[in-house]
Amino acid sequence: MPAAAMPMRRTARRSPTPGMIMPRTIMATIITTSIIPVITITTTSIAITSIITAIPMLMTTSKSPPSADPGAMTESEAAALYRLMTWLSPAFPVGAFSYSSGIEWAVEAGDIVDAASLRDWLASMLADGAGFCDGVLLCHAHRAASSRDEAGLRNTAELASAFVASRERQLETSAQGRAFIEIARAAWNCDGLDRMISWCGGAIVYPVAVGLVSAAHAIPLAPTMHAFLHALTSNWISAGARLIPLGQTDSQRVLALLEPFVVSTAKRALDASLDDLGSATFRTDLASMRHETQYTRLFRS
Repeated sequence: MPAAAMPMRRTARRSPTPGMIMPRTIMATIITTSIIPVITITTTSIAITSIITAIPMLMTTSKSPPSADPGAMTESEAAALYRLMTWLSPAFPVGAFSYSSGIEWAVEAGDIVDAASLRDWLASMLADGAGFCDGVLLCHAHRAASSRDEAGLRNTAELASAFVASRERQLETSAQGRAFIEIARAAWNCDGLDRMISWCGGAIVYPVAVGLVSAAHAIPLAPTMHAFLHALTSNWISAGARLIPLGQTDSQRVLALLEPFVVSTAKRALDASLDDLGSATFRTDLASMRHETQYTRLFRS
């Protein structure tokens, strides 16, 4: 019978027999899982349908590590910052909140009545009074301790103790210095600290204590100076805010306005010699002296 006249035979769908070769059309679907990508290939033909699953080779690319952040701190810099923030925090127990450095009498006398007059008073104290003098003493104590200059450290400590205008200011700076040294020895002791303390031979006032301990811990002078003056200014503002009184926002405005005075005073103190010590803030010295006999007082100085 001619091929054209032969009836068409229906072929049942069945699984493929090994070795069969048939025309096919391939459709690939990529399925991504949480672990590895899986490729599923579905093969269809007139007679069969089969599914082949394959796991492709994982491809990796080599990437260069990110460059180091140029602004990142070293481990020693981070440690220095941590210690300065702790030692010069209002929470560090040296009793700074108990003293006003004569500001209480200035408020009583009417010299300080608002945020503006407090700012002017403190700017003078920073640039021409106790702020500058304490900065110079801290600087020379730090340098003497860093260079293991026993005689230089003793001379600076003795001069700093004598260079106080009133009995209450002497109480203020010596009490805070003593507390700072005691806590540093108890919680932040380090090699050489006890020896440096013994070199002073007597009372250690607050700025000398901060300079000495910072040097013993190898903390650079410049950030120590700025942190110290910032803490000193913040404590003065805190006293003024309680006495005037001032709100928190006005207190922060005063602190912001005093920033250039802190920066310039720190720079001058770093460049000054002990011969440059001197004060031109006579009214603040009188305020500290008259506070001794003030009738009602919240502060010890």
